[in-house]
Amino acid sequence: MGTDQSRVSSFLDGLVSAHDYEGQIVARKTLPARPADYAEPAAPFSSAILRVLATQGIDRLYTHQAEAIDRARRGENVVVVTSTASGKTLCYNIPVMEQLLACPRDRALYVFPTKALAQDQLRKLRELDVESLLTFETYDGDTKPSRRRDIRRHSHVILTNPDMLHVGILPNHAAWAEFFTRLRYIVVDEVHSYRGVFGCHAANVFRRLRRIAAHYGANPTFIACSATIANPLPLVESLVGVPFSLVDNDGSPKSRKHFVVWNPPLLERSTPGDATRRSAYRETAALLAELIRLGIRTIVFVRARKIAELVLRRCRNALPDEFTGREDVLMPYRGGYLPEERREIERRLFNGELLGVCSTTALEVGVDIGGLDACIMAGYPGSIASLWQQAGRAGRSGEESLAVLVALGSALDQYLARNPDYLFSAPSEQATVDPENRYILAGHLLCAANELPLDDSEAELFGGTMAELLAALSEHQYVAKRGQWFYTGGIDPAPEVSIRSAEGQAYDIVQERTDAVLGNVDSKTAFYHVHEGAIYLHLGETYRVQRLDIANRRAYVVPVTVDYYTEPQSVSEVSVGEELAQRPFGSGVWRVCYGEVCAETRVISYRRLHESSGAPLEVSPLDLPPQSYETCGFWIPVPPEAVRQAEGRGYNVFGAMHGIEHAMIAMLPLYAMCEALDLAGASQIGHRDTGLSTIFVYDAYPGGVGICERAFERLEDVIAAALSVLRQCPCESGCPACVQSPFCGSNNQPMDKRGAAALLASMLGEREGDSG
Repeated sequence: MGTDQSRVSSFLDGLVSAHDYEGQIVARKTLPARPADYAEPAAPFSSAILRVLATQGIDRLYTHQAEAIDRARRGENVVVVTSTASGKTLCYNIPVMEQLLACPRDRALYVFPTKALAQDQLRKLRELDVESLLTFETYDGDTKPSRRRDIRRHSHVILTNPDMLHVGILPNHAAWAEFFTRLRYIVVDEVHSYRGVFGCHAANVFRRLRRIAAHYGANPTFIACSATIANPLPLVESLVGVPFSLVDNDGSPKSRKHFVVWNPPLLERSTPGDATRRSAYRETAALLAELIRLGIRTIVFVRARKIAELVLRRCRNALPDEFTGREDVLMPYRGGYLPEERREIERRLFNGELLGVCSTTALEVGVDIGGLDACIMAGYPGSIASLWQQAGRAGRSGEESLAVLVALGSALDQYLARNPDYLFSAPSEQATVDPENRYILAGHLLCAANELPLDDSEAELFGGTMAELLAALSEHQYVAKRGQWFYTGGIDPAPEVSIRSAEGQAYDIVQERTDAVLGNVDSKTAFYHVHEGAIYLHLGETYRVQRLDIANRRAYVVPVTVDYYTEPQSVSEVSVGEELAQRPFGSGVWRVCYGEVCAETRVISYRRLHESSGAPLEVSPLDLPPQSYETCGFWIPVPPEAVRQAEGRGYNVFGAMHGIEHAMIAMLPLYAMCEALDLAGASQIGHRDTGLSTIFVYDAYPGGVGICERAFERLEDVIAAALSVLRQCPCESGCPACVQSPFCGSNNQPMDKRGAAALLASMLGEREGDSG
């Protein structure tokens, strides 16, 4: 459904003039349109390619498209970094089509981070009107076994994902011999999504892919695409392991976009100094309902599966009666659905049948989901790059569009609500990926040895720690050296290495009465989401977890009708390993250390919260085993002098440390491409390893993924931002906008906001009484 030029502006004007408007719009910025910049390729296209372009209504190229095509034609590995909806798909489809039409025996492999994106790109390939000459197919976990042999033998372009490469294609490369022998291009789309733990896994999968291709004599050209990030060239070169050239001269046009920061109003203050805001998810649902009522097609992005389902339910309840029962109105979209459920939602999205969708980041990447007019982001998505990626989902049809950031009550969101200019001036973050993460690399070395025996010379491919890791693996009889390293572990190692998590096989969610599988959840978060008594939401339906079978990785659920949802509570304990670096602060009185730590977390209970108000109802204990892992982080021992000063001024030292831990974690997404849930923290009085009261912040993944290492390099900025949040927040005793965290395992107790500010000021060398 289209929209005229004034429709979005009229919607915003109507909000401001509504009787129940309470000043929620704290910033409104109009991003102007810009014209296109065109260029010609160095060599003219063949008549066949001109026909392909004509089917798309394209008679000339943007500057970045022409440059990328020219570089790929010359055999350069190229990464294209331009804005959302800038036509990056053409940058790889045209050189690939040129090669395949000229040499029909050649092959190309397209790798996408999600199945949804692969399905979308398959649809676009089929629109090129060359299927009489070339064939295109997806090959992933949803592909029927009966079709797989035919696809790998006859398809010119195969669209897949790193997961299927890892467990399906590379371990069975002998069946793919002809395909690999003729492989000329490998496309890696949405490169910016390969970061953190997933990026570390993907980097090793791509190295294994290059290794198998070389075994069959192929040296394919890589074409990569990414949304705007600060370090695209180092990222893609770390990811794939070969040199790339960068194309970032974006020549695409942009339509006018309204960007609004929406801060839910304060509720009546129940106690002096307490500043509680109306639920951001209730505000999101109300905005979505009004947009749907006006026929403005909208996508909502949330940061958790449960929230997607809650916003969906609240929006449906808020819609007028004439929308009741209409299947074209609103659907959720998130990970964990069954393939047939996912495909149906995708089909309806691609065909423009839905007025609205509530999605996790599963739809953040470049899926063309039709002519959406508006995007609502329920909470800052964790990085500037993701913010603009999500905002770019609306306005793809070239018409005026709307993006709304609804601030949560978290410290980070409230900081941005008070400083909205940051959103428009801050550069995109850097993405971190460490292919040599030893916890991750070890598993991929087993996979690689199982695919082909490993030679010592391949340390150039897998990194300098390869020999050390193989020696350690041989002690456990996983590999043996007989000239080369042979895999001796027996079973195929690939299924045992989960590339979406560093902690193994997912848990199935099963209806107890029918034994039907509803979906799944990764093992890292299973104890949080499917513990006994947890409420699980699926396509708007409510289930309760009756029992969790840890040994068989199954959570058994039953349908229920309840007016509450659940929230787990956990405790963490950290021990110090090897210290790798140290920095002085506060004129040398303070020091911050970086190095190896061991984190142990136990989910100890869960709260029932009223669905409408979020009010706590009751707490139930849980008896679950601890989860522990080694990782990297930084720790801050509090000097005895600072403790004495804080106690002398009446501060609760432990509460102050707890507040610093939360405030720093909340600010870190501004300085490293991560989300708050990528990090964890702990505070302890008189820590046994440091001998002092100590604050810990660490990567929430085994082995670490570089987040805290990067934060350690910019720690002055992180500390200054955390102190600014505490000083600017109007509350007195601490609230979700400054030191309280929605992820706190101890329910934000104890907490001392003023003490936290005093200790942070001391770290920056401020004298007592300074205001900063």
